[in-house]
Amino acid sequence: MKVVLAQLNPVIGDLDGNAKKIFEVCKNIKNKDIDLVITPELSLIGYPPKDLLFNTRLFEEEKDILDKLTKRLNNLSQSLSVLIGIAEPTADIQTPKLYNSVVILEKGTWRIVARKQLLPTYDVFDEKRYFRSADNSSILNLNCQEKIWKIGITICEDIWVEQCLQNETILGIDPLKSLEEEKLDLLINLSASPFIQSKNLLRQQIAAKAAIRLSCPVIYVNQVGGNDELIFDGSSFTLDKKGKLQQELPSFKESFVLYDLSLPNRKQSISNAYQTSYEVLFRALVLGVKDYAKKCNFNSAIIGLSGGIDSALVATIAVAALGASKVHAILMPSPWSSIGSIKDATSLANRLGIDHQKIPISELMNSFNDVLSTSRWGKPTGISAENLQSRIRGTILMALANQEKYLLLSTGNKSELAVGYCTLYGDMNGGLSVIGDLYKTSVFELCDWIDSKLSTNCRHDFFLPEQGEIISSEIRNKPPSAELRPEQLDSDSLPDYYILDQILKGLIEHHLATEDLIDKGFNKKIVAKVANLLKSSEFKRYQAPPLLKISNQAFGSGWKKPIASI
Repeated sequence: MKVVLAQLNPVIGDLDGNAKKIFEVCKNIKNKDIDLVITPELSLIGYPPKDLLFNTRLFEEEKDILDKLTKRLNNLSQSLSVLIGIAEPTADIQTPKLYNSVVILEKGTWRIVARKQLLPTYDVFDEKRYFRSADNSSILNLNCQEKIWKIGITICEDIWVEQCLQNETILGIDPLKSLEEEKLDLLINLSASPFIQSKNLLRQQIAAKAAIRLSCPVIYVNQVGGNDELIFDGSSFTLDKKGKLQQELPSFKESFVLYDLSLPNRKQSISNAYQTSYEVLFRALVLGVKDYAKKCNFNSAIIGLSGGIDSALVATIAVAALGASKVHAILMPSPWSSIGSIKDATSLANRLGIDHQKIPISELMNSFNDVLSTSRWGKPTGISAENLQSRIRGTILMALANQEKYLLLSTGNKSELAVGYCTLYGDMNGGLSVIGDLYKTSVFELCDWIDSKLSTNCRHDFFLPEQGEIISSEIRNKPPSAELRPEQLDSDSLPDYYILDQILKGLIEHHLATEDLIDKGFNKKIVAKVANLLKSSEFKRYQAPPLLKISNQAFGSGWKKPIASI
């Protein structure tokens, strides 16, 4: 049997466009004697569709498109079968009113062949809001090449049942258990599994366990592309019945590949060869920005360029994602901006080849001071005066973004968002937070990689300058500062980022109590200060732009802390 893994990048809600993607894959392989095409979870509507699923007319459109696609495919080839992920309405009036299902299109008809059993409700997932669980595991008997192939079909979470490999598993039945005695010829998993660093290896380990348990090859097809805060890396693969990797599709690219099950013991193609975890991270962020802009109908982006490392990194990612001609930088020096920072920002813009303009804000600061000094509270001082600079800059950037229909990219990092070292309606303005899930120490590490020879492949692929530094040692080595007052440094207000980020990871990603961190050797006063800043800044994060998720715990839809709490 010859199978094609179709790693697709859907647009959520664009059923017609997504159906055309599926058809184009089938059209491209029509003369290659392919028996089965496999697409990702919910490939017809895109994942995650969220509350679009409450629109009942969507399912009338879904049925109509399936009917039309079935006819087109039958005209193309009467021997080709296609697996497509859909949202299936239930026959009763109980809620939830849908199944997360798989249909097969073959011989001019389509029918349901699988329903998802394990529905994730952790982190960013909320599937029980929309779907009900299936009662049974699914087996498809496919007549192919004069043989009836017995194929198990699972959907994403249904194979995540190995407690020895996972921190936790969903309470419920093990969908693989009932398949162990079925003597399957093949197990297929249709997935929409978001990118998290190092998750691809875990997926392969999970699938390998399934292959060994069922003693059959496994085909894992994952969605690719950015959808809102989530980045899907694809990284689809095939394993033999011993769990050995046979094929791996490229990460972060829409693609398809043939898997010939008559060649079970031969590695047929391995496509991923990224040198470092930093390259994987960079490519993920580039895809996140590229798809967010494209799917939200933005042609260009605008950035406030300060001469600091955060905005330098965001500018570099933006150029890689959109192209230099589509990125615009605004430099907004105040009386406290150093000559070095203005020079560094200008030099970076020139190296990247992006349009840039300097708009000084000293006169605007004076105007605000004059107006506010007439109030009974008088001229702003201290933090209020510092934040006023950030809010002036934020207003300028939003005005230009609004005027030109640019996407404003926020440049704050995760460390700043965590402790509130950021200004509402100032540097937090934006349509997308590019590095809001990257700690400051990770920002430094990623910029070091960009300026090293290890980034050569990425530079070439994204048309970045291939010679010399991009970020520059001047930007990478300067002490972090928002330059909101004379001689100000981040270290005046915060612990050293190396210490701060370790504490934040413990509080945010491992949910440790302050006592646990103190027991690990961290200073009691510093831990208490950081924990208090994290809690008291919750109201800011509720008003922050969406951010690209790359960690197990990001400040996005998977972070559900109350604002008002003790």
